[in-house]
Amino acid sequence: MTLPASDHFNGKTFFNPGEGSSDRGLRDLIRWKMTSRPVPWPRHVEVLPQPVPPAPAGDGIVATWVGHATFVLRSASAVILTDPIWSETAGPLPWLGSRRVAPPGVAFEAVPRVDLVLLSHDHYDHLDLTTLRRVARRDDPVIACPLGHRSLLSGAGFSRIAELDWWQSHACGTGMEVTLVPARHWSRRSPFHTNSRLWGGFMVRTGGRLAYFAGDSGYQEGLFSGIGRRLGAPDLAMIPIGAYEPRWFMKDAHMNPAEAVQVHREVGARRSVAMHWGTFHLTDEGREDPVRALEAARGDEDFTALLPGQSIPA
Repeated sequence: MTLPASDHFNGKTFFNPGEGSSDRGLRDLIRWKMTSRPVPWPRHVEVLPQPVPPAPAGDGIVATWVGHATFVLRSASAVILTDPIWSETAGPLPWLGSRRVAPPGVAFEAVPRVDLVLLSHDHYDHLDLTTLRRVARRDDPVIACPLGHRSLLSGAGFSRIAELDWWQSHACGTGMEVTLVPARHWSRRSPFHTNSRLWGGFMVRTGGRLAYFAGDSGYQEGLFSGIGRRLGAPDLAMIPIGAYEPRWFMKDAHMNPAEAVQVHREVGARRSVAMHWGTFHLTDEGREDPVRALEAARGDEDFTALLPGQSIPA
Protein backbone atom coordinates (compact mmCIF):
# COMPACT_ATOMS: atom_id res chain seq x y z
CA MET A 1 0.00 0.00 0.00
CA THR A 2 1.47 3.34 -1.02
CA LEU A 3 0.06 5.98 1.30
CA PRO A 4 1.56 9.03 2.94
CA ALA A 5 2.24 8.82 6.66
CA SER A 6 -0.40 10.44 8.86
CA ASP A 7 -1.43 10.68 12.50
CA HIS A 8 -2.84 7.11 12.19
CA PHE A 9 -0.56 5.52 9.55
CA ASN A 10 3.21 5.11 9.87
CA GLY A 11 3.85 4.12 6.26
CA LYS A 12 3.30 0.43 6.94
CA THR A 13 0.51 -0.12 9.47
CA PHE A 14 -2.41 1.81 10.93
CA PHE A 15 -2.70 2.76 14.59
CA ASN A 16 -4.90 4.68 17.04
CA PRO A 17 -3.40 8.16 17.48
CA GLY A 18 -2.58 9.07 21.06
CA GLU A 19 -3.43 5.59 22.32
CA GLY A 20 -1.68 2.28 22.81
CA SER A 21 -2.39 -0.67 20.55
CA SER A 22 -5.94 -2.05 20.72
CA ASP A 23 -4.95 -5.56 19.63
CA ARG A 24 -3.60 -8.16 22.04
CA GLY A 25 -0.75 -10.57 21.51
CA LEU A 26 -0.57 -14.33 21.95
CA ARG A 27 0.60 -14.09 25.56
CA ASP A 28 -2.44 -12.03 26.54
CA LEU A 29 -4.73 -14.38 24.63
CA ILE A 30 -3.33 -17.40 26.48
CA ARG A 31 -3.67 -15.58 29.81
CA TRP A 32 -7.31 -14.79 29.04
CA LYS A 33 -8.17 -18.35 28.03
CA MET A 34 -6.32 -19.84 31.03
CA THR A 35 -8.11 -17.58 33.54
CA SER A 36 -11.45 -17.17 31.76
CA ARG A 37 -14.72 -17.95 33.55
CA PRO A 38 -17.21 -17.32 30.75
CA VAL A 39 -20.91 -17.18 31.54
CA PRO A 40 -22.64 -20.02 29.61
CA TRP A 41 -24.78 -19.08 26.62
CA PRO A 42 -27.69 -21.03 25.16
CA ARG A 43 -26.71 -23.11 22.14
CA HIS A 44 -29.57 -21.64 20.11
CA VAL A 45 -32.11 -18.85 20.46
CA GLU A 46 -35.34 -19.02 18.51
CA VAL A 47 -35.85 -16.06 16.17
CA LEU A 48 -38.86 -15.51 13.95
CA PRO A 49 -37.64 -13.65 10.86
CA GLN A 50 -39.48 -10.40 10.21
CA PRO A 51 -40.12 -8.42 7.01
CA VAL A 52 -38.26 -5.16 6.40
CA PRO A 53 -40.72 -2.29 6.99
CA PRO A 54 -41.82 -0.22 3.98
CA ALA A 55 -39.74 2.79 3.04
CA PRO A 56 -40.84 6.02 4.73
CA ALA A 57 -43.12 8.07 2.51
CA GLY A 58 -41.21 11.30 3.16
CA ASP A 59 -38.18 12.21 5.23
CA GLY A 60 -36.93 9.70 7.76
CA ILE A 61 -35.17 6.36 8.03
CA VAL A 62 -36.09 3.01 9.54
CA ALA A 63 -33.37 0.76 11.01
CA THR A 64 -33.99 -2.99 11.27
CA TRP A 65 -31.59 -5.05 13.37
CA VAL A 66 -30.69 -8.32 11.63
CA GLY A 67 -28.20 -9.32 14.34
CA HIS A 68 -24.68 -8.54 15.57
CA ALA A 69 -23.58 -5.38 13.64
CA THR A 70 -25.93 -5.93 10.69
CA PHE A 71 -28.72 -3.42 10.12
CA VAL A 72 -30.96 -2.72 7.17
CA LEU A 73 -31.42 1.06 6.95
CA ARG A 74 -34.25 2.16 4.70
CA SER A 75 -35.18 5.65 3.53
CA ALA A 76 -37.52 6.77 0.77
CA SER A 77 -34.67 6.62 -1.75
CA ALA A 78 -32.13 4.09 -0.48
CA VAL A 79 -31.46 0.74 1.24
CA ILE A 80 -28.22 0.49 3.23
CA LEU A 81 -26.62 -2.59 4.83
CA THR A 82 -24.09 -2.38 7.67
CA ASP A 83 -21.41 -5.07 8.19
CA PRO A 84 -23.63 -7.74 6.64
CA ILE A 85 -23.28 -11.30 7.92
CA TRP A 86 -25.90 -13.98 7.28
CA SER A 87 -23.46 -16.90 7.66
CA GLU A 88 -23.72 -19.50 10.41
CA THR A 89 -20.08 -19.01 11.45
CA ALA A 90 -17.92 -15.91 11.87
CA GLY A 91 -14.52 -17.25 10.89
CA PRO A 92 -12.15 -18.11 8.06
CA LEU A 93 -13.91 -21.42 7.30
CA PRO A 94 -17.49 -22.69 7.81
CA TRP A 95 -16.28 -25.03 10.55
CA LEU A 96 -13.71 -22.67 12.13
CA GLY A 97 -14.94 -19.71 14.13
CA SER A 98 -17.79 -18.58 16.36
CA ARG A 99 -21.11 -20.21 15.52
CA ARG A 100 -24.26 -18.16 15.39
CA VAL A 101 -26.53 -18.49 18.45
CA ALA A 102 -29.33 -16.23 17.19
CA PRO A 103 -30.39 -16.64 13.54
CA PRO A 104 -30.76 -13.53 11.38
CA GLY A 105 -33.87 -11.51 12.21
CA VAL A 106 -34.48 -10.88 8.50
CA ALA A 107 -34.06 -13.49 5.76
CA PHE A 108 -31.49 -12.45 3.19
CA GLU A 109 -34.06 -12.91 0.43
CA ALA A 110 -36.38 -10.45 2.20
CA VAL A 111 -33.87 -7.58 2.03
CA PRO A 112 -34.83 -5.08 -0.69
CA ARG A 113 -32.33 -4.21 -3.39
CA VAL A 114 -29.28 -2.74 -1.62
CA ASP A 115 -27.85 0.61 -2.75
CA LEU A 116 -24.99 0.98 -0.26
CA VAL A 117 -23.00 -1.31 2.05
CA LEU A 118 -21.04 0.12 5.00
CA LEU A 119 -18.06 -2.07 5.94
CA SER A 120 -16.28 -1.03 9.14
CA HIS A 121 -13.22 -3.32 9.31
CA ASP A 122 -11.85 -6.72 8.36
CA HIS A 123 -12.63 -8.93 11.39
CA TYR A 124 -14.59 -12.04 10.47
CA ASP A 125 -17.69 -11.12 12.45
CA HIS A 126 -17.94 -7.88 10.42
CA LEU A 127 -16.44 -8.70 7.02
CA ASP A 128 -18.10 -11.93 5.91
CA LEU A 129 -17.05 -12.71 2.35
CA THR A 130 -19.76 -15.31 1.83
CA THR A 131 -22.49 -12.76 2.52
CA LEU A 132 -20.71 -9.99 0.64
CA ARG A 133 -20.49 -12.16 -2.48
CA ARG A 134 -24.25 -12.72 -2.31
CA VAL A 135 -24.90 -8.97 -2.00
CA ALA A 136 -22.50 -8.06 -4.82
CA ARG A 137 -23.87 -10.72 -7.15
CA ARG A 138 -27.50 -9.82 -6.52
CA ASP A 139 -27.43 -6.02 -6.30
CA ASP A 140 -24.01 -4.61 -7.33
CA PRO A 141 -24.23 -1.81 -4.71
CA VAL A 142 -21.65 0.79 -3.77
CA ILE A 143 -19.58 -0.40 -0.82
CA ALA A 144 -17.88 2.12 1.47
CA CYS A 145 -14.88 0.84 3.43
CA PRO A 146 -11.73 2.05 5.19
CA LEU A 147 -8.37 2.11 3.43
CA GLY A 148 -6.81 -1.23 2.56
CA HIS A 149 -9.96 -3.24 1.77
CA ARG A 150 -10.17 -2.78 -2.00
CA SER A 151 -8.54 -6.04 -3.05
CA LEU A 152 -10.67 -8.12 -0.67
CA LEU A 153 -13.88 -6.48 -1.85
CA SER A 154 -13.10 -6.50 -5.55
CA GLY A 155 -12.34 -10.21 -5.17
CA ALA A 156 -15.81 -10.61 -3.64
CA GLY A 157 -17.36 -9.11 -6.78
CA PHE A 158 -17.81 -5.43 -5.95
CA SER A 159 -17.16 -3.04 -8.83
CA ARG A 160 -18.05 0.23 -7.06
CA ILE A 161 -15.78 0.59 -4.04
CA ALA A 162 -15.41 3.83 -2.06
CA GLU A 163 -12.21 3.25 -0.08
CA LEU A 164 -11.93 6.07 2.45
CA ASP A 165 -9.56 7.51 5.02
CA TRP A 166 -10.91 8.97 8.26
CA TRP A 167 -13.01 12.08 7.59
CA GLN A 168 -13.22 11.46 3.84
CA SER A 169 -16.70 11.58 2.30
CA HIS A 170 -18.31 9.97 -0.73
CA ALA A 171 -21.53 10.97 -2.49
CA CYS A 172 -23.54 7.81 -3.13
CA GLY A 173 -26.48 9.16 -5.10
CA THR A 174 -29.06 11.90 -4.86
CA GLY A 175 -29.16 13.22 -1.31
CA MET A 176 -26.96 10.43 0.14
CA GLU A 177 -23.43 10.96 1.43
CA VAL A 178 -21.24 8.79 3.65
CA THR A 179 -18.22 9.84 5.74
CA LEU A 180 -15.73 7.47 7.37
CA VAL A 181 -15.05 8.51 10.97
CA PRO A 182 -12.43 7.32 13.47
CA ALA A 183 -12.90 4.42 15.87
CA ARG A 184 -10.60 2.93 18.51
CA HIS A 185 -10.00 -0.56 17.23
CA TRP A 186 -7.61 -2.69 15.13
CA SER A 187 -7.62 -5.08 12.17
CA ARG A 188 -6.37 -8.56 11.26
CA ARG A 189 -7.62 -11.46 9.13
CA SER A 190 -4.39 -13.46 9.29
CA PRO A 191 -1.37 -13.54 11.62
CA PHE A 192 0.72 -11.64 9.06
CA HIS A 193 -1.59 -8.69 8.40
CA THR A 194 -2.12 -7.01 11.77
CA ASN A 195 -3.34 -3.43 11.26
CA SER A 196 -2.60 -3.47 7.54
CA ARG A 197 -6.15 -2.24 6.91
CA LEU A 198 -7.84 0.76 8.51
CA TRP A 199 -10.98 0.55 10.68
CA GLY A 200 -13.71 3.07 11.43
CA GLY A 201 -17.36 4.00 11.75
CA PHE A 202 -19.63 5.92 9.39
CA MET A 203 -21.86 8.96 9.31
CA VAL A 204 -24.38 8.64 6.49
CA ARG A 205 -26.97 11.16 5.41
CA THR A 206 -30.09 9.85 3.71
CA GLY A 207 -33.81 10.53 3.91
CA GLY A 208 -33.14 13.93 5.44
CA ARG A 209 -31.58 12.22 8.47
CA LEU A 210 -28.05 11.71 9.78
CA ALA A 211 -27.22 8.19 10.99
CA TYR A 212 -24.08 7.11 12.84
CA PHE A 213 -22.83 3.52 12.58
CA ALA A 214 -20.03 3.18 15.13
CA GLY A 215 -18.60 -0.14 13.90
CA ASP A 216 -16.36 -1.72 16.56
CA SER A 217 -14.67 0.61 19.04
CA GLY A 218 -13.35 0.97 22.49
CA TYR A 219 -14.18 4.14 24.38
CA GLN A 220 -11.77 7.05 23.98
CA GLU A 221 -12.25 10.41 25.64
CA GLY A 222 -12.85 13.16 23.10
CA LEU A 223 -13.22 10.86 20.11
CA PHE A 224 -17.00 10.74 19.93
CA SER A 225 -17.68 14.32 20.96
CA GLY A 226 -15.28 15.32 18.18
CA ILE A 227 -17.29 13.32 15.64
CA GLY A 228 -20.49 15.04 16.70
CA ARG A 229 -18.95 18.50 16.62
CA ARG A 230 -17.43 17.98 13.19
CA LEU A 231 -20.32 16.27 11.38
CA GLY A 232 -23.39 17.11 13.45
CA ALA A 233 -25.54 15.30 15.99
CA PRO A 234 -27.01 12.11 14.47
CA ASP A 235 -30.73 11.45 14.46
CA LEU A 236 -29.94 7.75 14.99
CA ALA A 237 -26.79 6.08 16.32
CA MET A 238 -26.00 2.35 16.14
CA ILE A 239 -23.60 1.66 19.02
CA PRO A 240 -22.00 -1.63 20.18
CA ILE A 241 -22.74 -2.81 23.73
CA GLY A 242 -21.33 -6.38 23.81
CA ALA A 243 -18.06 -8.39 23.74
CA TYR A 244 -16.51 -6.44 26.63
CA GLU A 245 -15.40 -8.98 29.29
CA PRO A 246 -12.80 -9.38 30.71
CA ARG A 247 -12.16 -5.63 30.77
CA TRP A 248 -8.37 -5.90 31.05
CA PHE A 249 -8.36 -7.69 27.68
CA MET A 250 -11.26 -6.02 25.86
CA LYS A 251 -11.44 -2.40 26.99
CA ASP A 252 -9.09 -1.01 24.33
CA ALA A 253 -11.17 -2.46 21.48
CA HIS A 254 -14.75 -2.91 22.77
CA MET A 255 -16.78 -0.52 24.90
CA ASN A 256 -19.07 -1.79 27.65
CA PRO A 257 -22.74 -0.70 27.97
CA ALA A 258 -22.00 2.19 30.35
CA GLU A 259 -19.40 3.50 27.91
CA ALA A 260 -21.87 3.02 25.05
CA VAL A 261 -24.30 5.33 26.86
CA GLN A 262 -21.47 7.83 27.22
CA VAL A 263 -20.83 7.61 23.46
CA HIS A 264 -24.55 8.21 22.83
CA ARG A 265 -24.36 11.39 24.91
CA GLU A 266 -21.05 12.63 23.56
CA VAL A 267 -21.86 12.18 19.88
CA GLY A 268 -25.16 13.97 20.56
CA ALA A 269 -27.46 11.25 19.24
CA ARG A 270 -31.19 11.93 19.37
CA ARG A 271 -31.79 8.21 19.78
CA SER A 272 -29.55 5.15 19.75
CA VAL A 273 -29.95 1.43 19.15
CA ALA A 274 -27.68 -1.30 20.51
CA MET A 275 -25.73 -3.76 18.39
CA HIS A 276 -22.87 -6.28 18.70
CA TRP A 277 -24.52 -8.43 21.35
CA GLY A 278 -26.39 -11.73 21.60
CA THR A 279 -25.50 -13.22 18.19
CA PHE A 280 -22.01 -14.72 18.49
CA HIS A 281 -20.50 -15.87 21.81
CA LEU A 282 -17.21 -13.98 21.56
CA THR A 283 -16.28 -13.05 25.15
CA ASP A 284 -16.99 -13.85 28.79
CA GLU A 285 -20.19 -11.96 29.64
CA GLY A 286 -23.56 -13.71 29.45
CA ARG A 287 -25.80 -13.29 26.45
CA GLU A 288 -28.31 -11.00 28.20
CA ASP A 289 -25.77 -9.18 30.39
CA PRO A 290 -25.19 -6.29 27.93
CA VAL A 291 -28.92 -5.52 27.76
CA ARG A 292 -29.30 -5.54 31.54
CA ALA A 293 -26.23 -3.32 31.93
CA LEU A 294 -27.57 -0.94 29.28
CA GLU A 295 -30.90 -0.65 31.12
CA ALA A 296 -29.03 0.16 34.33
CA ALA A 297 -26.80 2.78 32.70
CA ARG A 298 -29.04 4.65 30.27
CA GLY A 299 -31.25 6.54 32.72
CA ASP A 300 -33.75 8.54 30.68
CA GLU A 301 -31.65 8.42 27.47
CA ASP A 302 -33.35 7.15 24.30
CA PHE A 303 -31.12 4.09 23.83
CA THR A 304 -32.89 0.86 22.88
CA ALA A 305 -31.86 -2.79 22.54
CA LEU A 306 -33.97 -4.48 19.86
CA LEU A 307 -34.64 -8.15 19.29
CA PRO A 308 -33.44 -9.56 15.94
CA GLY A 309 -35.86 -8.45 13.24
CA GLN A 310 -37.24 -5.49 15.17
CA SER A 311 -37.14 -1.97 13.73
CA ILE A 312 -36.81 1.59 14.97
CA PRO A 313 -37.62 4.82 13.09
CA ALA A 314 -35.72 8.10 13.11
